[in-house]
Amino acid sequence: MRKRISLLQMAVFFFTAQVAWAGNIKTEKVTLVGNGIVEFIPVGYDVSRTPSLILSHEPEKKGGVPENWKLVPQFTMTDGKANASLDVPAGTSLYGGGEVTGPLLRNGQKIKMWNTDNGMYRVDGGSRLYQTHPWVLGVRPDGTAFGVLFDSFWKAELITNSDKIEFNTEGAPFRTYIIDRESPQAVLKGLAELTGTISMPPRWAIGYHQSRFSYVPEARVKEVANTFREKKIPCDVIWFDINYMDEFRVFTINNRDFPDPKRMNKYLHDNGFHSVYMIDPGVKVDDNYFVYKTGKEQNAFVCDIYRNEFHGKVWPGACAFPDFTRPETRTWWSGLYKDFMANGIDGIWNDMNEPSVFDGPGGTMPENNIHLGGGNLPIGSHLMYHNAYGRLMVEASYNGMMAANPSKRPFLLSRSNIIGGQRYAAMWTGDNEATYEQMKLSVPMSITLGLSGQPFNGPDIGGFAGNTTPDLWGNWLGFGAFFPFSRGHASCDTNNKEPWAFTKDIEKESRMALERRYRLLPYLYTAFHVAHKDGQPVMAPVFFADPKDESLRAEEQAFMLGTDLLIIPAFAKNPSLPKGIWENLSLVKGDTKGKYQAKLKVRGGSIIPVGKIIQNVNENSFDPLTLVVCPDEDGRAEGSLYWDKGDGWGFQKGDYKQLTFKAELVDGHHLIVKVTDDKGEDQIDFGMIKVEVLHAGHTYKSSGDIAKGITVKL
Repeated sequence: MRKRISLLQMAVFFFTAQVAWAGNIKTEKVTLVGNGIVEFIPVGYDVSRTPSLILSHEPEKKGGVPENWKLVPQFTMTDGKANASLDVPAGTSLYGGGEVTGPLLRNGQKIKMWNTDNGMYRVDGGSRLYQTHPWVLGVRPDGTAFGVLFDSFWKAELITNSDKIEFNTEGAPFRTYIIDRESPQAVLKGLAELTGTISMPPRWAIGYHQSRFSYVPEARVKEVANTFREKKIPCDVIWFDINYMDEFRVFTINNRDFPDPKRMNKYLHDNGFHSVYMIDPGVKVDDNYFVYKTGKEQNAFVCDIYRNEFHGKVWPGACAFPDFTRPETRTWWSGLYKDFMANGIDGIWNDMNEPSVFDGPGGTMPENNIHLGGGNLPIGSHLMYHNAYGRLMVEASYNGMMAANPSKRPFLLSRSNIIGGQRYAAMWTGDNEATYEQMKLSVPMSITLGLSGQPFNGPDIGGFAGNTTPDLWGNWLGFGAFFPFSRGHASCDTNNKEPWAFTKDIEKESRMALERRYRLLPYLYTAFHVAHKDGQPVMAPVFFADPKDESLRAEEQAFMLGTDLLIIPAFAKNPSLPKGIWENLSLVKGDTKGKYQAKLKVRGGSIIPVGKIIQNVNENSFDPLTLVVCPDEDGRAEGSLYWDKGDGWGFQKGDYKQLTFKAELVDGHHLIVKVTDDKGEDQIDFGMIKVEVLHAGHTYKSSGDIAKGITVKL
């Protein structure tokens, strides 16, 4: 039984929990908690009123702050609501804020942090979307950088003026962390030290994904899968939107369209596919429905201020919503995944978890609904917990997937989250629209998420809402094949958006784009491992190639993939590109002449590992492995390859292979490539390795045994 709370007690909690005074607040504690990371705690901060769901752990106190520390936030209260601000050094370029529309360069921008089901980004002009990232990255003119993390998930507004960063909340005082380091990459590593990194994904999850609202019945799913294989267009994942359910009841599968889901998922597995199924938080109110029945028995659902179970309309009709602030609720929710995933399901998609409520105020729950909390989470209003709802849901989902299949790495995608939630789920940029404007917008949106601690992200390629033209699809997939999360998705009321659904020419361009992605899987998987270890973005801004070059700071058409590949979409006009050696890269015959293909350029001084064209990650990429070498002005280059089984946890115990390659020019005409470092216990037989040297617009080739060194004559 729940402990009863009187209306008087609730009124006291909601309306006098915060002291109604205004003005500046002194900083109570200033502590060094890492290399170049300082924690600022204002007077009045109470962890029981502002718990952290952002930090991965409580930071370790390391002593006093350096005497020359200059970045000090100011704390204020306005009508009992806590705020913080930071003066910005002159000439600083500002980035971050997570999932945002608008420009990559965030100077002079304002966003609302109130997770919202914002289809086509039309609510408030896109100033509030599905996720909350109270984080700003600042890059000074000299390339050094700092970051500010506001440790609060209350409803808030983030203002990034060129002279001041402001974070104004509707909640209690909160801690603020400032990271000051030698480069933006080092600052993001510091952010990862505070908030954690992505879990290493299964390799199939970085292949191409195909989705629609919805693929039904079973015959249609098989038709889509078979067409990919017949047309030799690479793909790894087929997605199942809500129509697979029994009248939209979560954790059910309708036996009309899918009479034997185990058989269907086995068919997908046998043909090199994995499956991802949607699970929403709205639970249909039906006493004969096992999810609602068991949830109601243990008081798992959110209540209104009068202690009645809150009901709101979503896809199934009247729904109850799990109160994920309760540890017992999260345990119950986690337990629902075991039998569900036993159908052969590989991944999970948590959608509608802002939470979206069709008939609720502002499309969500009333702000005075009650979350009972538990553990380290206090009782609180929905005003307090709204932005954290999706974050708590994905934690419970992730734990349920782990318990259901402990030997497999979970792949979980979420629409709603907060910074720190990358530890549990990848994300996509929500229900976008099939327009050229939103196609172009998808680049800075995904870059910004990578700069905000979430490297595993991407948009709905082709646009979710509205019909997609052949030209728009060709343009979008031509560079969309290089998003960290690469998925085509379409609404039920739009035209078909599979790679072959347009014209023969578009089908050919689509195949080419995806073949390029699959050839780059060794390089891409290595970049994901770096993201997992150090929090670096997989998709990064061009200025990461040279943080001191201020001419690159606003570039939002071209982008970096990892540290050594430059991607220039076909739509890009006069992009600002980094100086130095950048050689053109061809991965598939004819790709440099394809109308829609992005231009790929390799950084001088780098070595990129690429594989052969494969149709899915179950096939062997290394037959052969090719090392693409682009020497710098001194004739030197370096690169690495990380590889493991692609699933499971053996890599945590040394079952992986990590190689460092170096190349050096000798006698002015011969480049020697060899392995200089070999880590891990996995035994991978690379066999003969090919080397392609890109130099002064020409390609020089050789092959051999890398253990002995491979010589290429220039």
